[in-house]
Amino acid sequence: MPDTDFDFDHYIAAFPDFPKTGILFRDVSPLLASPEAMKAAIEGFASKLAAIEIDMIAGVESRGFLFSTLLAARLGIGSLMVRKPGKLPGKLRRQSYALEYGEATLVMQQDAPIAGKSVLLIDDLLATGGTLVAARTLLEQGGAVVPACAVVIELMALKGRDIVGVPVVALTSYD
Repeated sequence: MPDTDFDFDHYIAAFPDFPKTGILFRDVSPLLASPEAMKAAIEGFASKLAAIEIDMIAGVESRGFLFSTLLAARLGIGSLMVRKPGKLPGKLRRQSYALEYGEATLVMQQDAPIAGKSVLLIDDLLATGGTLVAARTLLEQGGAVVPACAVVIELMALKGRDIVGVPVVALTSYD
């Protein structure tokens, strides 16, 4: 059973003005460096998502991969990657979106085995929601159902949850 009182905030670093002036970057590197924090994160996700049917997990480039593969292994299901352009071979689906500090595009393989499957979407952070909406769009174009999204950190003031369109599970949040 996960420790519901685990202090994830102790394992989140903050870097002002990165990657651009005015942005306070929340970094999960200290969490990843701690076996105790990583275990608590994966167990926390597993516990919070227990009532949701999940066939696969899609991790968003790149920190989302770290959590998606560990959680998928913990749940005994498969994992796939939603990546930046130029990182995946084969025929791809593409989806562009706005970031809080620019624009970006995500891709996934067209032949990913997701049709008719319940695919959880996971990333390290939810800010404005654009990344998760783009990734969700790619999954749904492939025939997947996205029952929820999971993130380590949610930046509440940016209200990304409001546009994601599915329930969001967060381990910690900041205003």
